[in-house]
Amino acid sequence: MTDIITARNLTKRYGAVEAVADVSFAVAEGEVVCLLGPNGAGKSTTVRILATLTRADGGSAFVAGYDVHTQQRSVRAAIGYVAQSAGTDAYLTGRENLLVQAAAHRLRRSEASHRAAELLDLVGLAHAADRIVRTYSGGMQRRLEIAMGMVHRPRLLFLDEPTTGLDPEARATMWNELTGLAHERTLSILLTTHYLEEADRLADRIVIISHGRVIAEGTPEALKAGLAGDSVSIELAGSPPADMVMAAATVGARAVTLDGNLLRTRVEHGNQALPAILSRLAAAGCQIESASVARPTLDDVYLHHTGRSFTVDDDAARRAAVAG
Repeated sequence: MTDIITARNLTKRYGAVEAVADVSFAVAEGEVVCLLGPNGAGKSTTVRILATLTRADGGSAFVAGYDVHTQQRSVRAAIGYVAQSAGTDAYLTGRENLLVQAAAHRLRRSEASHRAAELLDLVGLAHAADRIVRTYSGGMQRRLEIAMGMVHRPRLLFLDEPTTGLDPEARATMWNELTGLAHERTLSILLTTHYLEEADRLADRIVIISHGRVIAEGTPEALKAGLAGDSVSIELAGSPPADMVMAAATVGARAVTLDGNLLRTRVEHGNQALPAILSRLAAAGCQIESASVARPTLDDVYLHHTGRSFTVDDDAARRAAVAG
């Protein structure tokens, strides 16, 4: 299978901040690959380099067979790009937005009209084609943006955080549509997300990025299967001393972390180990709010490779961004 993206040792700095540090991965023709990582991990910067919107400081990348540094015009003709921020004109109709995009790609008027109707039907907006976009819901606007990215029939579609800001129902609808789009069309997709469930559901393969570096990649199933045992999560009441909690929980455990009052450990047989762990914690004076046993998740994969919870890293990055 031919690779439509090949990235090798990409780096990008903004002043003292190393946004992308030695990132390498590939995307095969027809594959849906997800760059998964917390906010600020370097996902969007990586995509912007591949889409020729940002120039890397080091490394190389080829998209659809073209060098992103020296053949930018050819790369842009082969890709569709849907950014995080809205790219629609709120005072035009959905159809008019698509026709403007088609004109930008120099499609003939008859072809543009046909393509607009085809895409509106594909993304489920035919019924709202002639409504102005400011009357659309957030999910409808996002679907229109994806349609705009496909006007010129690209070989590869970049989707940067395609469901950010959508409510859970709209997000689930978008997932269904993206799944159908990927499987029914001869289209490669590279999407970024910080939603674990989104990556698990949509991707043929996941590339996990943390602090600008690739820390793991593989199919969702393979990444999770690489972690032996079960994941045990225990929510503690109050804030008991960490050393006391860790001492009580580490017997027979493969890995133990304590984030605030959430204790997480991985053991061979979760249902058998849980009563013993709870007993030791109770003997140490810890009060238990809740406990659960589950098969490994992508959060466990991230924890295994970084020593930190994905959610904790994501929340910390959000707070840092708000603080400026």
